[in-house]
Amino acid sequence: MTEQPTSFERPQPGVDPAEARGALLRTPKQLGNPALPAQARADTTPPGPGTATPRGKGKDGMGKEPPVNGPEHSQPATTEPGAHRPRPAPEAIPAQPGTAQERTAGGEERRTGRGLPPGRPMPMRRDGDRLRFVGAATRRIARGIDLDEIVMGLCRATVPTFSDAILVYLRDPLPVGDERPTGPVVLRLRRTDRIPEERDTDGVLLPSAFEPEAEPSALADLSTLTTELCEVRPGGALNEVLRGVRPVFADAPAARAALPELLGEGGEAIVPGGQHAILAPLRGRRRVIGAALFLRRPERLAFEADDLLVAAQLATHSALGIDKAVLYGREAYIADELQRTMLPETLPRPTGVRLASRYLPAAETARVGGDWYDAIPLPGSRVALVVGDVMGHSMTSAAIMGQLRTTAQTLAGLDLPPQEVLHHLDEQAQRLGTDRMATCLYAVYDPVTHRITIANAGHPPPVLLHLGGRAEVLRVPPGAPIGVGGVDFEAVELDAPAGATLLLYTDGLVESRLRDVWTGIEQLREKLAATAQLTGPDHPPPLEALCDEVLDMLGPGDRDDDIALLAARFDGIAPSDVAYWTLEPEETAPGQARRLARRALARWDLEDLSDSVELLVSEVVTNAVRYASRPVTLRLLRTHVLRCEVGDDVPQLPRLRQARATDEGGRGLYLVNKLARRWGATRLSTGKVVWFELNRG
Repeated sequence: MTEQPTSFERPQPGVDPAEARGALLRTPKQLGNPALPAQARADTTPPGPGTATPRGKGKDGMGKEPPVNGPEHSQPATTEPGAHRPRPAPEAIPAQPGTAQERTAGGEERRTGRGLPPGRPMPMRRDGDRLRFVGAATRRIARGIDLDEIVMGLCRATVPTFSDAILVYLRDPLPVGDERPTGPVVLRLRRTDRIPEERDTDGVLLPSAFEPEAEPSALADLSTLTTELCEVRPGGALNEVLRGVRPVFADAPAARAALPELLGEGGEAIVPGGQHAILAPLRGRRRVIGAALFLRRPERLAFEADDLLVAAQLATHSALGIDKAVLYGREAYIADELQRTMLPETLPRPTGVRLASRYLPAAETARVGGDWYDAIPLPGSRVALVVGDVMGHSMTSAAIMGQLRTTAQTLAGLDLPPQEVLHHLDEQAQRLGTDRMATCLYAVYDPVTHRITIANAGHPPPVLLHLGGRAEVLRVPPGAPIGVGGVDFEAVELDAPAGATLLLYTDGLVESRLRDVWTGIEQLREKLAATAQLTGPDHPPPLEALCDEVLDMLGPGDRDDDIALLAARFDGIAPSDVAYWTLEPEETAPGQARRLARRALARWDLEDLSDSVELLVSEVVTNAVRYASRPVTLRLLRTHVLRCEVGDDVPQLPRLRQARATDEGGRGLYLVNKLARRWGATRLSTGKVVWFELNRG
């Protein structure tokens, strides 16, 4: 037997017959070779009358479908001892080219008088071949998880084992689930596949067109000969074929009228005559979602009636797989959008601290989880740093995470202590359900005092990287997870020196099947210290690069859980850039506030802002003194902007309104809104703070 190129090999035992380069038939060079399997020598005896279905008809003379399992399984009454009796060809499957009856002495095909092209795959000859092919092809199609993989699986499974080329059309856009699409039905050419041009072992260039006289590269790309978009006209021929659901031969009257509508002008040139093409609608669970066109070259044996059943099976499995892939894609999109909206889109830029973050899902196929991080600006230039982890990786976990994050933001706006925030989060988790568990770490950084207050609820401890390169695991009370109930949370206050970096993370970074959590924390500490050594003792590593280096410590088996990472670089505010006073709630307080502000601006060389600052400070302090019963606080902060904060013990927030011409008051906040860069008011547990900012020149 002459070995042909691997592209045209016969399926071997243990080889998937749907593989594009392992599922093809080998053309034997010498018939009667004892090395051939029995199936390849099946037609040594000519079939009897009536055993073959005339070409071009899919039914017998009585109008009935030929049986799937014909005389192939019948056994002769007597068998010559010690001799192998060739199995006769099954009914409705004509004798194939290449058999002893169909070849002349010179090896030519008796029907056409031409020799078979070297390496050309032979058709499937028995029902058993078709069943094995359908089983292997559907397994390959089922391996796909997204739309492109399923369509590619269909193409690779059929070309060239079942057909020499295939065109797959899908609706554009594809309907999702039970939704009812509006507008006309439009089919888009999604993918084409064909036997590539290649040379056989004898160096002969195989033809690339379906017609023998075509140029070798005339049909190198089927997509250039057909239209990309096709609108299915209601009541048209293509619409009738698609509604019929069942595959049809291209020479059927309905298909002959539908193909020009599908392929466009000039597209019919790629469709050979006779029963060398099958048009198969792709029907999903509820509607037709496309069509597949299977093509064979004219020199290859035409499709048979049983091949319509094969095409129907391929079309059904592909359409159902596409339906599921579209549903999966919609669910993945919803999960991505849910996760994206649950996490901060951008991080704030509070005074005295720089922030960077990372989030990694557990896997590409499960992108939604319960890990979150947040940074919330607080009154007095402080910032709350939050990181949490809800149990699970489902949509429910993400929804619970969103509720807890919203609750944390609301509690932070009330300026509650960290331990009180965790206490209220615990109560909220219990209201959501008995099994709603989460860990959380809540920290508040004050850039003026260079201190940080931390409360923990069962979360891994943070790591503080000092300016000199020393990495320290902070000792914070472990606490119980949120949702346990009846647990008191503790808070600790620690130094946060300028230039230090605080790293908050979830357990997915330090815990996996290959290591326990404390081993991972120690590896994280060593990684931070090693990274800091690269920039020297006087320069901390850049935040973004530091986050990337931290994630590089993950190995192949370390991605068992979601990972949320929040890094905060403490710059702080120098004491020389802070001015703080306490004013008694008296009528002289506004004038005193103007004088104090003027002196501070002169000390900072900001005299050009004196007029605006004195006017706005006078208005805000006047409003505070009018209703306050305790001393009023005034603080000026010099950073990239000039910030003024006035605090009192009245919880009601001021409201901007338009004063009438006859009103004596109500113009203070109007002036602040016009002259200040930004302004706002925040309610505290002891009152409120009204602040405004001005640009420094």
